Amino acid sequence: MAEIVTLREITEETVRPICALSDTLSPAHKKMVADNAISIAEAHFSPYAWFRAIYADETPVGFIMIYIGPEDEEKDKLNTVHFLWRLMVAAPYQGKGYGRRAIELLIDKVKADGATELLVSCGEGEGSPEEFYRTLGFERTGEVLDDEVVMKRPL
Repeated sequence: MAEIVTLREITEETVRPICALSDTLSPAHKKMVADNAISIAEAHFSPYAWFRAIYADETPVGFIMIYIGPEDEEKDKLNTVHFLWRLMVAAPYQGKGYGRRAIELLIDKVKADGATELLVSCGEGEGSPEEFYRTLGFERTGEVLDDEVVMKRPL
């Protein structure tokens, strides 16, 4: 029977196991995604962050975080963007469909919020998740953000 993937709030009881998942990544993957502890800390200081742990049944397998807010906080506060800020699946759980299912659940959430597209950026080179995002319907926009290529998926 296939495991059920869910996105769950991180609590005082679960924060340490979620942070520890970052220690499982290869050096190439560690260069592509911030440590979960850093991501959780950043989320607590951003009014636009929405973040969850990724679970397969009762096992924590990853972390996901999105930015839901103005495209440009100083110039344009009316246009809301939905930007996949972080996606991390622990090494022992990669290739099992958990990341794909987490993105599908995220897409359901942002569609319910009224979003018409989901953005993401990623580094290039060894360990890059670009091909994974392509299989989910993301395409390069031609933009670069902090040395990462920006990709978009219409919803």
